[in-house]
Amino acid sequence: MFPRMDLPAFLRFAPAPLRAQHNGWAPMLQRRFILALARGAGPAEAARALGMSRQSAYRLRARPGAEGFSAAWEEAQAFARQAAAAARSPGAGLGIDTILVPRFYRGRLIGFVQREDMSHAMRVLARLDRLAEGLGNTSSGLPSAEGLEAFRRLTGRQK
Repeated sequence: MFPRMDLPAFLRFAPAPLRAQHNGWAPMLQRRFILALARGAGPAEAARALGMSRQSAYRLRARPGAEGFSAAWEEAQAFARQAAAAARSPGAGLGIDTILVPRFYRGRLIGFVQREDMSHAMRVLARLDRLAEGLGNTSSGLPSAEGLEAFRRLTGRQK
């Protein structure tokens, strides 16, 4: 187990006290459920991934003594929303992404190699080139208002 100080805030909660059952919400299952929520899964998907039902997760959340679990649930979902918003931000896709390339030996898949996706970087550069051409196409030599607005939308910069 990790030291508690290395855990994110939403994983530092007191699990709901339950009777020990072979098919119940053990403390480790509760933590794995919260972690799945933080990764962006919905409650039904997270419970199903652990072999539990959505209804049992909501029943656990409503139990007396499960306030820590309920608060961690809320914090994990807020964390997932923030991460999704950061990924959708205008400047998030401007870097070089990595892709997994399958490797085969004698016709069988033996693994994957991580490579940089240069095609994505080239598409972004082409878009920037088109914007740069549009910025200088005014008689005064100054950027047009439409060109500046398009550049701000692409880079995520405000006025």
